[in-house]
Amino acid sequence: MHVLVATDAQWVVDEIVAALSGPETSFTVCRNGRDVTAVVKARTPDIAILDLQSGSMGGMAVTMNLRHDESSGAMPHVPVLMLLDRDVDVFIAQRSGADAWIVKPLDALSITRAVTAVLAPPAPPAADEAIDAAGDAAGDAVGNAEVDAETVEEEPVPAG
Repeated sequence: MHVLVATDAQWVVDEIVAALSGPETSFTVCRNGRDVTAVVKARTPDIAILDLQSGSMGGMAVTMNLRHDESSGAMPHVPVLMLLDRDVDVFIAQRSGADAWIVKPLDALSITRAVTAVLAPPAPPAADEAIDAAGDAAGDAVGNAEVDAETVEEEPVPAG
């Protein structure tokens, strides 16, 4: 796994490296958020861990740049884990397009859980969900017809 870490705080880098180090893990550290896009284009990481409050260019701006380049086809999707200073910053992480976030202080367990969750393949739908999804498409007209029959009011027609 290749991890890109963008922060100007050495303690953040130390926590992430300690939590995720292993024989198959490599790290690239960007001290300047403005360099992240170029680094991602040179070697696409499996995940980018971005500090919201990084000095030169924060995680929100970096994430928005990555999502913009991704939508234009300039680069593939890179999962983003954003590091937040306060609980209220969750809104910023959501709006910028981050896949997940952790509120500091950091610990190895929260870092590992968040990275594992972001990188986990999506679960296939359960058998009953697949049936419901197929039934919704086929039964949509029937469902609407039943609702319409119940809600349609007949207007009285005057005799005569």
